[in-house]
Amino acid sequence: MIERDQIFINGKWVTSSGDGVISVTNPVTEETVATVPAGSAEDVDLAVRAAANAFPAWSQTSVHERVEMLHKLAELTRTRSDEITRAIVSEIGQPAKIAEESQGAAAVEDLLSIAESLPGITWQEQVGHTVVAREAAGVVGAITPWNGPMRMVCMKAGAAIAAGCTVVLKGTEVAPLSSFIFAEIVAEAGLPDGVFNLVSGAGPDVGEALVTHPLVDMVSLTGSVRAGRRVMELASQSVKKVALELGGKSANVILEDADLEQAVNVGIEDAFRNSGQVCGGLSRMLVPRSRLAEAEELAVRKAESYVLGDPYDPATTLGPVANATQQQRVRDYIHSGLAEGVRLLAGGPDAPEGLERGYFVRPTIFSGDNTSRIAREEIFGPVVVIIPFDTEEEAFEIANDTQYGLAGAIWAGDDDRARALARKLRAGRIRINGSPVNLRAPHGGFKLSGIGREFGRYGIEEFLEYKAIG
Repeated sequence: MIERDQIFINGKWVTSSGDGVISVTNPVTEETVATVPAGSAEDVDLAVRAAANAFPAWSQTSVHERVEMLHKLAELTRTRSDEITRAIVSEIGQPAKIAEESQGAAAVEDLLSIAESLPGITWQEQVGHTVVAREAAGVVGAITPWNGPMRMVCMKAGAAIAAGCTVVLKGTEVAPLSSFIFAEIVAEAGLPDGVFNLVSGAGPDVGEALVTHPLVDMVSLTGSVRAGRRVMELASQSVKKVALELGGKSANVILEDADLEQAVNVGIEDAFRNSGQVCGGLSRMLVPRSRLAEAEELAVRKAESYVLGDPYDPATTLGPVANATQQQRVRDYIHSGLAEGVRLLAGGPDAPEGLERGYFVRPTIFSGDNTSRIAREEIFGPVVVIIPFDTEEEAFEIANDTQYGLAGAIWAGDDDRARALARKLRAGRIRINGSPVNLRAPHGGFKLSGIGREFGRYGIEEFLEYKAIG
């Protein structure tokens, strides 16, 4: 049992003025494994004022100083990788060997990518007789999600700090332990007091106080569309800058001449990573109608290959979803697919055999069209819908027939042809024939998937403003 009884403000661990605690539940055992303070608006006010006081000095530090600090943060994060892995396993149930790479090691790579990208930003240029400068946006209110608790803290806080901003973080209350570890890393690295502050708590209390605080200049949120709308609504009252990375219903477009087996397998791996709790997961698989039966067979075989269970067992390849609410949400979507007559090929709403305890969901494959709820709404669980098409033109019409636009994939016999076709897909990041995600290239979406970009220099630039001089 981990009991965190303080929050991090102005370089010190202090007692929260809130009078409650938030319990953290292990989604495998359904037991309480930690508690953190339920912070208050008063805590937010102290943290924001500390960040505002620290901003003038930090914003004037050199690029070299900030690069050095990011390298320190990355190295200290690396040294605590085992602890980070254990925290993530206990909070969201991700299999340990996957969490070690996709959360701990990836967080280190995110910080290093930010450090390497920082010198590439054009901080000042001459436009006629005018100097155009780029400056830090100010105090940033950062709100991070539970599905990538350590990575999102490092990406968001790291990029803001790199830009010369100061930060008040409200880490997720579902999986908060990583944010406390990051605050300890910040203190050990010697980041000046007030540059990074942490207030734990719930959205209606801490989150809304942060978004509406008059000294917060910008809000950066990764979360649901509902949360993004609420942040925009509140931030608009004082016309704050916002950056939002929200939901997705991404299409995996597999063309006639593609390697179908590889495209299906990699697509399902992408959709099911982190138990399907990824905003950019390829949850709609578009295949030529002539190859539908073959694609269905491959998808079922892949889905049934996943092993659910103890996250510390090396054989386990899929963990539970994060909590009971999420489990019920995913099962309700599966029921809705069945009620609408979508063909169920694998999985289903029942608990996996032998796993009556824990928030597990069976890896589920449907085959249907693009009109059902499960094809149109973000499920955030291990559920894929296979959708056939008759022509390439129809494939891209279906792929774009969504309110989201975060990610996508195209598979074709030729990389160049796939890249050319990527222009037809209305989404922010397109993978070509299984290409890996480039941490130096921008990540973000169109439509309901959000505003702004993360990763590399693009993520840093979200926290900058232009100033024309002369």
